[in-house]
Amino acid sequence: MPKRLWVVGLPSLLAAACSSSPVTQPPLAPCTATSRGQVSLGLSGYTAVDPTQTAGCAVFPANIFGSTIEYLVVPQSASSIPDDSQAFKLGGNPLAAPLPPGAPLAGPSAAQQFDLRLRLAEREFAAQIPRPLRAPPRAPALVTPVDSGNVRTFKVCNVLACDPRKPSTLSSVTATALKVGTHIAIYVDNAAPQPGLTQSDLDNLRAVFDTRLYETDTLAFGRESDIDSNGMVIVLMTGKVNALVTSAQCTNPTGGYVAGYFFGADLITTPPFATGNGAEIFYSIVPDPSGTLSCAHSVVAVSQIVPVTFVHEFQHMISFNQHFLVRGNFPEDLWLNEGLSHYAEENGGRTFLPDTGTFCRYVFGDLYNSAQYFTAPHNYFLVDTAGIGGLANRGAYWLFVRYLVDQVGATLGSADSATRRLDGTALTGAANVSNATGGTAFPTVLAHWGLANYVSDLSLPGFIAPPELRYVTWKFRTDYQTMKTACAAFLNTGNLPSQLPLVPPVLDATSAQGSGMLHAGSGSYYRLQHAAGAPGFTLLFSNSAGGALRTTLVPRLNVIRIQ
Repeated sequence: MPKRLWVVGLPSLLAAACSSSPVTQPPLAPCTATSRGQVSLGLSGYTAVDPTQTAGCAVFPANIFGSTIEYLVVPQSASSIPDDSQAFKLGGNPLAAPLPPGAPLAGPSAAQQFDLRLRLAEREFAAQIPRPLRAPPRAPALVTPVDSGNVRTFKVCNVLACDPRKPSTLSSVTATALKVGTHIAIYVDNAAPQPGLTQSDLDNLRAVFDTRLYETDTLAFGRESDIDSNGMVIVLMTGKVNALVTSAQCTNPTGGYVAGYFFGADLITTPPFATGNGAEIFYSIVPDPSGTLSCAHSVVAVSQIVPVTFVHEFQHMISFNQHFLVRGNFPEDLWLNEGLSHYAEENGGRTFLPDTGTFCRYVFGDLYNSAQYFTAPHNYFLVDTAGIGGLANRGAYWLFVRYLVDQVGATLGSADSATRRLDGTALTGAANVSNATGGTAFPTVLAHWGLANYVSDLSLPGFIAPPELRYVTWKFRTDYQTMKTACAAFLNTGNLPSQLPLVPPVLDATSAQGSGMLHAGSGSYYRLQHAAGAPGFTLLFSNSAGGALRTTLVPRLNVIRIQ
C-alpha cells in the first residue's frame, strides 16, 4: 500500500483530552423486571437506551417463541467532545474477559503529524485574528490569469513544525508556471531534480486537475476563495515537500512521506499568521528517482499519487474558505474536515469509472483505513482531535461521512447537495452534522451510524435493515472482496480483508458480560442470543466500578433485533 499523507502511522501525538475515574460514583442498584429502560422489539426493530435516564438499566422480555431471538447491542458514546472517553462494563456481575483489543494502536506518521499541525494552526490563527481584519473572499471581477512561463517566489514550509510566526520554518522557492489551465496553474520549482516531469506529464496533470478534479470538488463542496484575484489555484511542485521528511523516515515501515498539503495561512493576510503568499496554493512533491532530497519518487509514482492528494487537500482549501473567510467562523472541526477530505478521494475516483485501476488508487486508502476501524471499533475515536489513532480513526471519519452523504443525499436529491450543505455553513462538528440531517440530534445520527456499520447489508432470515440504518453506496460484506479482486492488478491488496472484519462476540443474553472503553462517537459490538423459552433478562450499563456513566459522555445502549 502506498504511504502518503493520510495512510501511515507513528506514535500518538496527543493524549485523550477527557477521561474520568468512576471510583467515587456510588454503585448502581441491580436492574429488575420493573426498572426503567424496557426494551420490546420486533424483528428489525431498534432503540437507543439512555442509561443516565434509566439508572443504567435495559430490561428485555422473556422469549415466548419457539426459536432463538438475537439482538445486536452496541454500547456507544455519543459525545461531541473530542477525545472524550470512559471505561464501561455491561452486565454488572464479575466480568468475563473484555473485548479483544485488536491490532496495537498506531499513532500518526510524521506526515499525519504535519497535517494535524496545519489544521490545528489554522484554528489557532482563526481564534486570534480580530474579526474585522479577516480577509474576505474576493470575487474574481478583475481576473489576471498567470501566463505560462511566469516566474514567482513562494514561501514554503521547510520543517514539519511549520509556523509562519517563525520565519525560519519557511524557505523561499523560485518556481516557473509551466502549465496553465482554466482553473489551475502548475508551477515547478526551478531547483527540482532533473530529469523531472516532461511536457507530456505536465499536460496530463493539468488535464486531470483542471478538467476533472477541480470540477468534482467544487461541485461537491463549493468554491474556493480567490484572494489574489487571478482566478487560479496554484499547484506548486517543489522539492521542499519531499525534504519535509528524511529518507530514513520515508522508508521506515511505520513512517511515510508528505505527498502534498494545503495551509490556511496562505489565505490569511494578518501578520504574523500569514505565510506572505496570499494565494490559493496546493503544494506537492516532485519526482526524485535518485532520492537526492529524501526517499526516491519516480515520475509515474508522482503522477499517480499527487492527483489523489490534490482532491483531498482541495477540500480543505474550500472548507477553510467557506467556514472562515466567507462566514467568519472557525474552520471545520478536525475529524469532520478529514472525513470530508477522505470522502473527496473516493468521490474523485468515481469520476474515472469504469477505469477500475484509477478508481482503485483513489479509494484504496479509504477502504484499507475503514477495515482497520471495523477490526476493533471499540479501540478508536470518531470524534477526536485529528487522526490521533492513525489509520483506523481516518477510516471512521470516512465511514461516517460516507454514511451521512448516503442518507442526506437521498433526502436532498444528490450526494453533492449533502456535501455542499456540510461545507457551506458557519456550523462545525456535531452542530453541522445535525443541521445537515435536517435537525436530527447528533446522538441519534451516531446511534444510526453505529448500527448501520453492522446491519446495513446483514442477511438473516426475515431481517431487513431499516433505510436509516444503511449505507447506500457500499455493501461492505461483499465489497471488500470485490475491490480486493478488482484492485489486485494495480495495487498490493494483500492487507485488504476479504469480508467485513467487524465480528462481534456472541454471548448468552441471560448471562452476558462485557467491558471496555467508550470512545467519543464509537462503540463496542455484541451479539446476544436469547434462547427459546428463556426468561427475561436485564443489562446494567455502567462505568467500570458499577456506578453511573458520566452524562457528558452521552452514553447510549443501542439495540436492534436481528433474529
